[in-house]
Amino acid sequence: MVQQVLAAVRTGPSKTEIREYPMPEIADDAALLKMEVAGICGTDVKLYKTPPNDKPTIMGHENIGYIAKAGREFTRRKGFKEGDLVFVEHYVMCGKCEWCHKGEYRHCENTNWRTNPDAIRYGYTSAEKAPHLWGGFAQYVYLPWNAVIHRVPAGVTPELAGLVTPMANGVEWSLFDCNVGYNSTVLIQGPGQQGLSQTVICKQAGASLIIVTGTSKDAARLQVAKELGADYVIDVSVENPIERIMEITGGRGVDISLDCTAGAGTTPILLGIEALKRKAGTILVQGELKEFPNFPLEKMTVKAITMKSARGHSYRACELALEQIASNRFDLSKITTHKFGLNEVDLAIRSVGNAGVPNVIHASLMPWE
Repeated sequence: MVQQVLAAVRTGPSKTEIREYPMPEIADDAALLKMEVAGICGTDVKLYKTPPNDKPTIMGHENIGYIAKAGREFTRRKGFKEGDLVFVEHYVMCGKCEWCHKGEYRHCENTNWRTNPDAIRYGYTSAEKAPHLWGGFAQYVYLPWNAVIHRVPAGVTPELAGLVTPMANGVEWSLFDCNVGYNSTVLIQGPGQQGLSQTVICKQAGASLIIVTGTSKDAARLQVAKELGADYVIDVSVENPIERIMEITGGRGVDISLDCTAGAGTTPILLGIEALKRKAGTILVQGELKEFPNFPLEKMTVKAITMKSARGHSYRACELALEQIASNRFDLSKITTHKFGLNEVDLAIRSVGNAGVPNVIHASLMPWE
């Protein structure tokens, strides 16, 4: 096994350099993951452009790889052995709080980088914290006893398994949070990897109508949305979206509105509120907005709208996402569009943000290429 590990390290806003780190010693209750695929998503685009701090960080929080080395106690506790292909959640739990006991590690304070300066979360924790390998943009990742790991089903390639995170978000947000089910009518705003994952999950759940919106630059993605089950797609650069939604639904609107635009301002939220049916619809929003002047609270209450926040995924959502991928019901290769090597991290992130290679939806970083 190599003695030095190569990693792409974010050293500042939109800056990356390749660095070497020592191969860590593996305790009896720890393990080492040999990376195969690190997925790149819209969150990476934001964190790369505007880092939450100035510390050197190995990004990469959608991590698939093989257990290269495992301590005996790690194997006894976790049930994973050397050679197993696994998905590692980016949350590193405390294992003791109420959230961890519920499988809701996303709420555990041990992994909450926003409020806990000592938090551990893959792709977010500083590389200055020993043993340094806290992100998937590296050849190896360190797995402590409290890492959350899932077995990749037989027959699922590492590249397809790289979709577990957005697919698990799809399960959590649409099924668990918004109760999408048989005969639901759904508006999905944004045809990126998250919006396309929501499309797949809503279709699987039995939604009778799925509308996906995007802009003219999303033409290729909107086509993929149709191929994955969307009944209608709307280019908001060309059509009036609310008029088109009401035309499609006969004036009734939709049951559920999912905002997957990754912080496109107040416009998607306002559209989602307008598009919901007359009473008791549900809107799911992301939390990038710090302020929302003139928020239409009266309309929210008069229409009896329930608002949910999009905040990660649970253990159960990841398991269902893996089952969905393994089912082969949908051609998810349409989402995993591009591969990049370790020295192409900057290009890969910019491409996911529509500023590099064209028509990238989900990028797979291959740390050994």
